Amino acid sequence: MDESYLIPANSKKSKLILGLFRPIDLGILASGIGVTLVLIMLGLTKELWQVIITLLPAGICAFLVMPVPNYHNVLVVIMNIFRFFTQRRIYIWRGWCIYDDDDFK
Repeated sequence: MDESYLIPANSKKSKLILGLFRPIDLGILASGIGVTLVLIMLGLTKELWQVIITLLPAGICAFLVMPVPNYHNVLVVIMNIFRFFTQRRIYIWRGWCIYDDDDFK
């Protein structure tokens, strides 16, 4: 061989838990499920709207850690959208150019 190698397409997945989750993702999911279990144990599930509110923490957390194509998960998409709208979007050119040279000025 010519000592060349290919990096597998899923090389980043080997750093994730079960190939899908970061430790923070599992923490978010576990906390949502934990809150839901506590609400179920309190027994506040007599009517439909109470059942929906009881299951809401687990549902929201599961939605946040759900995988999305071209991103890691929904939480990463929301963070990227937030950064796009809140951070500076005027980019100052800092590169090499003849006009940046002190002799030219």
